[in-house]
Amino acid sequence: MTNILELYAKLLVLVLLGFFLARKLPAIAPTRLGQILFWVGVPVSIVSFLRRTDLSGPIWIAPAIAHAATLLGIFLAWLLIKGESYWTNTTPPRQTRGSMFLAAMVGNTGYIGYPVILTVAGTKYFAWALFYNLLGSLFATYGLGVILATHFGRNHQTQQRFWQVIFINPALWSLGFGLLLRQVPLPKVVDLSLNGLAWTALSLSLVLIGMRLSQLNSWHNFRLAGMSVGIKMLLVPLILGMVLPLLGLTTGTIQVIVLQMAMPPAFSTLLIAETFNLDKDLTVTALALGTLAFLFTLPIWLWLF
Repeated sequence: MTNILELYAKLLVLVLLGFFLARKLPAIAPTRLGQILFWVGVPVSIVSFLRRTDLSGPIWIAPAIAHAATLLGIFLAWLLIKGESYWTNTTPPRQTRGSMFLAAMVGNTGYIGYPVILTVAGTKYFAWALFYNLLGSLFATYGLGVILATHFGRNHQTQQRFWQVIFINPALWSLGFGLLLRQVPLPKVVDLSLNGLAWTALSLSLVLIGMRLSQLNSWHNFRLAGMSVGIKMLLVPLILGMVLPLLGLTTGTIQVIVLQMAMPPAFSTLLIAETFNLDKDLTVTALALGTLAFLFTLPIWLWLF
């Protein structure tokens, strides 16, 4: 309970801080903060927390489950679209269907997932969250997500730019460096400084979430967005969460994976929607709705698992 209250305090205070700062600072501020976190903050956090993380056990299961969650989200979204067409005798536009698929399949397992996992479960299980995000969600977003966006969007750009995002992603490189540096002894002052920078970066990531939320001003297609978010944050983690105990995983590991599956839609879905001319209004609505709903769904998952 103490951890949950601490987590809610961090989420609310830092997100609200970012929300109000975005109204006072120049419009470029969220972009600059995002760039700093992308190139410096998140990589430093990964290297630091990997030094304190237990890498024993079948960690490869984490990205495998991430891909399973992605495919299940797509399948359930497809069923939703078919049901919508059957009951209303109308089919959502192609761009709307593309945004529905993205909202149902990709979660914010980094900027929100990392702080939540570290607060609830500590550094012991951080590797599971890390592998879920970097080897699961990242590839799902810029791989399958881009393929779907290319199919449903009106702007048929090449996928080269997005595959470049994967291969030049500093988080992936820092994962490799972090694994190499795990056994390298560092002076205590360096280690403590690294840890302090890591936690600062995670706090700033929550501030960035608030900044981006302040820029969202569209609540169109609330019903379709709500159903897509329901698939992403309720059905997928519930279905796969019931399967995880059969894999022989510990309670802590199951909790971490379920929380990663239950994260709200990722902000990267808005980037893809804008680039490929999908339904931006639905994407924005899903982002805002999912982020707010997470405050209510989090204790449910902690109670169930």
